[in-house]
This record gives sequence, structure tokens and C-alpha cells, in this order.
Amino acid sequence: MEDRRIEARPGLVFDVSVAGAADAPLVLLLHGFAVSRHLFDAQLPALASAGYLAVAPNQRGYSPGARPDPADVAQYDIQLLIEDALAVADAMGARRFHLVGHDWGGSLSWDIASHYPERLASLTMLSRPHPGAFGRAMREDPEQPHRSRHHKAFQDPSAVATLLADDAAWLRTRHAANGIPPAATEKHLSVIGNPAAMEAALAWYRARGTVHRPIGPISVPTLFIWGDADDTVGRMAAEGTVDFVTGPYRFEVLPGAGHYAPDQMPERVSELLLEHLRQHPL
Repeated sequence: MEDRRIEARPGLVFDVSVAGAADAPLVLLLHGFAVSRHLFDAQLPALASAGYLAVAPNQRGYSPGARPDPADVAQYDIQLLIEDALAVADAMGARRFHLVGHDWGGSLSWDIASHYPERLASLTMLSRPHPGAFGRAMREDPEQPHRSRHHKAFQDPSAVATLLADDAAWLRTRHAANGIPPAATEKHLSVIGNPAAMEAALAWYRARGTVHRPIGPISVPTLFIWGDADDTVGRMAAEGTVDFVTGPYRFEVLPGAGHYAPDQMPERVSELLLEHLRQHPL
């Protein structure tokens, strides 16, 4: 696995983990909140060994070289985040590729699959239901609004100080509760455990808090992996995703897994991911 810095867009330089041959089919892996590109440290070498080019960037705000002023939340609009992901794929020379998304990276991935299906051979989702299923669960599942209460809390100007207080105790506690090994937590905190990065990461929430763009059903072959101990996504939202995918669809439940399955159950996630990619080649 190799660390690179890629200027995928003018003035935006992303820190990227890369594994595999340059001419192999691309697998682009997008992380979510409170973690980093290191969420996929186990998947990248597994993908490279199987004949893929695996690429995991620290996304906008997480990479110091791609960190517009988070006070200007318009710079963290989801359309710009989507364009960043596509630009990374372009920089790797891939017009068509496999896409993997977790949490916020999953939100981008649903949008990419909806609006740019011609670019994807497959979609793999981790811990992020289709927005239609999530919205329905917010209305009908009495537990889902409580699971998602952090979305509102992160709008508070004091959120950065709260999350990083006492050596990032809140993040460490949440990671431990979701089965993330301490060594993996340290990797993530090396990226996000400072005020500048955390402010930028929360700008994703603050930008999305004022803009909602519904998406339609997904035609791309989709694998959705959900842990039944996920503290942010309930069963109704997860199981309901099937209603919003018209293409080939597989739903896999990981018993006992929390919100960060690639860190908690890396071998199983890699196994499922490779099965899915082989069934839907470029």
C-alpha cells in the first residue's frame, strides 16, 4: 500500500492510499465521518492481491491540501464532494470503476450511482441506507430520529471542542463501542483529531443541513452491508433499502457489527466485497 498526494482538481490535493497495478480495474473507496481513508487499510491489499487497483482518499476537509474554509459551508456542498470523488477516479485514469462508500462516503456514493450510473460497474454500501429508505425510517421508525440525533448536535458551534475534549474522549468511546481496535482509532485521529480537520468534517453536516436533493432508485448492481449493532442506522432503514434499488441487489447483515465494519470485521468485509466485484466485472 502506497501513500500519494493527488491534485485531482485545481488547488485541491488529496492524501490517498493506493494499492494495485495502475492498469487494473479501479475500486474507489470513500470513508465517512469520524474515520479516514485508513478505514480501508485491510481492504486495499486484499483488493490489490485480487487484481484490482484500490484507491482510498482522505476526502475534502480531511486532507489538509483539500480543505476550503469550513466557515463557508457552501464549499462542502454534496455536489462538490461528488465531483471530488469523480475527479479522483479521473486522475487514476478510470472512466468506469467500482465504488465503495461508508457513512458520509456512502451518501456520496448513492448520489453518484443515481446521477452517473454509466460510470459504475458496481456499488458497495457500508452502514448507509438509500436516502429514500432513511427518510422513510425517520418518519416511521420511532428509534431512528434518536439514532440520528448527532446530525443536529453537530450543527452546534461548540461541537468541535466537545468532540476533541479530553484527548478526543467522545470519539475514542464511540469507536470502542463500535468495535474499532485502538490502533485503528489512532490512525483515524492522526487525520481528524485536530480542530482544523474536525471543523471541516462537521462542515459536511452543516452544508447538508440546509440542502436536500432527493435521488431516485438505483440501477447499479448493489451490495449493502449492515451491522445489526450499528448505533446510527436501525433495521427498518437498512432492510427498506431494497425498495429503492432496481438493479441486482444483495443485502448482507453482519451479526454483532457496529457502524465501522471494515475496521471491526475486515476479513468478512473484504470477502463480501470481492465476491460482489467478481460478479459484476468492468
